[in-house]
Amino acid sequence: MARQGHVIGIDLGTTNSEVAAFHDGQVRIIGKGNTRMLPSCVGLSPEGELLIGEPARNQLLLFPERTVRSIKRMMGRETTVRLGDKDYTPQEISAIILRELADWARAGLGGPVDQAVITVPAYFSDAQRQATREAGALAGLEVVRILNEPTAASLAYGVGEEGNHTVLVYDLGGGTFDVSIVTIEDDVTEVLGSHGNNHLGGDDFDQLIVDRLVDSFKQTHGIDPREGHAAAYSRIWRAAEEAKKRLSGEPFTMIREEALITRDGTPLHLEMELSREEYQEMIRPLIETTLESVSKAMSDAGKKNRDLDAVLLVGGATRTPLVMEILEKRTGIAPKQDVHPDLCVALGAGVMASRMSGREIDRVLVDVSPFSFGISYLGNRDGLPYYHCYHPIIRRNTPLPVTKTEAYETTHPFQTEVDVHVYQGDDPDALKNIPVGDFKVEGLQDVEDPNVVLCRMNLDLDGILNVTAIEKDTGLSKNITINNSLQPKSDEEIAAARRRLDELFADRVLAFEEDEDEGLDDDEAEDQSLETDDPAWEEAVRSAEALLDRSRGLLGEMHDEDREEAIDLHERIEEAIRSGQAEPLDDSLAELRELLFFVEGK
Repeated sequence: MARQGHVIGIDLGTTNSEVAAFHDGQVRIIGKGNTRMLPSCVGLSPEGELLIGEPARNQLLLFPERTVRSIKRMMGRETTVRLGDKDYTPQEISAIILRELADWARAGLGGPVDQAVITVPAYFSDAQRQATREAGALAGLEVVRILNEPTAASLAYGVGEEGNHTVLVYDLGGGTFDVSIVTIEDDVTEVLGSHGNNHLGGDDFDQLIVDRLVDSFKQTHGIDPREGHAAAYSRIWRAAEEAKKRLSGEPFTMIREEALITRDGTPLHLEMELSREEYQEMIRPLIETTLESVSKAMSDAGKKNRDLDAVLLVGGATRTPLVMEILEKRTGIAPKQDVHPDLCVALGAGVMASRMSGREIDRVLVDVSPFSFGISYLGNRDGLPYYHCYHPIIRRNTPLPVTKTEAYETTHPFQTEVDVHVYQGDDPDALKNIPVGDFKVEGLQDVEDPNVVLCRMNLDLDGILNVTAIEKDTGLSKNITINNSLQPKSDEEIAAARRRLDELFADRVLAFEEDEDEGLDDDEAEDQSLETDDPAWEEAVRSAEALLDRSRGLLGEMHDEDREEAIDLHERIEEAIRSGQAEPLDDSLAELRELLFFVEGK
């Protein structure tokens, strides 16, 4: 009797394709070696060798006439593409890609593979779906299900397992974009509205970086790499793509291509630093156009933001932080990112394939961080400078392992050391989160201008958090390793951490027991504070608030040291008002009046 083959799930993508299946107790992406994504490129080398995936992609810019990419855009059309000296249908080119993925699966699973679930965009026509089935048959696979990509994504995320859900699936891949509004209940998924752009994706982001690099090289050396320098242009394109990926997790990247072009025996180099901020401003107009599709899909579905239960991110280009920022602002919902955006469609297809082969799979199992981590910094809060601002560097539900970096600046001229305080939590006020560690970086450059310090966080599968602060210009660094960072803190640990924090900020924490209070009993100590409904106290508070308003209006005119002292006094005054402590309030007000006397007299 013939052995029954595995049922696999395939994401046949425009730019990359993947295969997933049930293996070792769960749905996994099946790759080849360390490779889990197959570039959707097919080519013939000058020697006539068939190239699939990365080798074909590598020769694309050198021999475009011998390479085919983005064949998915042509599925369902009565057309052919030229490869070498022969013409092939889109189904035949797609079959080559599918056959390669099936071979990966056979090797990884150690057995025969004869059936597949293949995903397609929700907007695919009957002709396009039939062409996909034909491609599977040409690859030797029985296509047991054509699955909509938004449905696959929802299966990977586990949405719809209980009850009815309305979900926005935002899919921004390498070459295409589409957004779908779907309702999901158990195994039933209905696409209510779909819209997109078949010619918008990460490749367009790459092109903007390429143009910037080419302009930089032309300005420096007077040579346009696009004119007669195919190999150099290919290197620039690859460098741009890698820079784009790095900027998803790093605030800066240095792009270097040594000896890009040789002129009169002299090698000419390309070197340019690109910041995430610059990059995001370059691509912002493109991302904002996707909101038009979001609005159109929502309108077609007859849904408002309040009707959405979740926003799911699909496609590698959604890693760009600006995508999440703009999408959350548009929908009012923080997009879910706890499944690999490049792989979630294939994983969802794998879930469906597993169910069709008789296995009960609820959702994809992924390791994510249950907590957010970040550091405190001087920023603005309610329009005023505040020393304990916070936003996460690693956000909760981020797949593990993960490395993220953010850039910060020193707060005053000639600052040669910084204290780094690491917190766990999501509150924008660091003091309301849980402190988990701290360290000091000393020996920074003694410079007047703000000095950029990078904070890099790496969280591994074992819950070990490594935090490193790096002076950007010199590479000077200091780090701390925090073990068991993913384990919930006990009440005792939280209390101990709070005490350590109080010690660190001793100069900013009000001491409620003044030296002159020593020896007072409880009743005498209580007399030091006034009831909030006391007319004298209310008048003191009004006077304090007026002085605070006057001081805040002068912050922009103060020198750095005066400004820091004023902000400190503001905090002490506000704390005294909250706690109803009259004497500390009077003392702090006196100090602030003295400071303003000198500031206003300058």
